[in-house]
Amino acid sequence: MIERSNGALAVRGAMVMANARALLAAGCAEMGGDSVVDLSAVDAADSSALAVMLGWLRHAQAAKQRLSFVGVPAGVLSLAELYGISDLLPLA
Repeated sequence: MIERSNGALAVRGAMVMANARALLAAGCAEMGGDSVVDLSAVDAADSSALAVMLGWLRHAQAAKQRLSFVGVPAGVLSLAELYGISDLLPLA
């Protein structure tokens, strides 16, 4: 699911509706200070992945922390563009 790897939070597996709440909670619990979330090992994602990512951003902003994403799957980036929210996602 989510683990610390090389100074980043690495998400592995699926980011889909079935596990969105658990991912949101796990990511928020793992954040501490400025963070980078690596999504390169995500093997399946739907629009709930964007909801989770935005939830992590809200959590980081509330804690006055910076958060950025790397390795975002192409499908998630396409959805963000389709929904007009790609500018909200800080990509490292």
